[in-house]
Amino acid sequence: MASLSFSDREKAFEAAFVRQEAARFRTVARRNRMLAAWAADLLGREDEDVFASEVIAADFSKAGEEDVLRKLMRDFEHAGISIEEEALRMKMHALMQAASQQVDVE
Repeated sequence: MASLSFSDREKAFEAAFVRQEAARFRTVARRNRMLAAWAADLLGREDEDVFASEVIAADFSKAGEEDVLRKLMRDFEHAGISIEEEALRMKMHALMQAASQQVDVE
């Protein structure tokens, strides 16, 4: 068995990291689209694609999911819909798991 040089191992780790990050990006994007569809239904929004774009754009504000959470909490509040932050976090978590399974299958 031929041993890999340090450079070869470094390239392999970098390639694996790129694949993992690409998969994570696809998973978060899928979760955000699913979350937007769910929220749009509760909010009575018929422009689901536009709303999904707004949710996805909110995710690029800062690292992490807090920006998406704040955006949706504001939208629910403006629509007069009472939802607990913890309930929204749980929904986000459940949809992240579902999105992860869908992305893994692809």
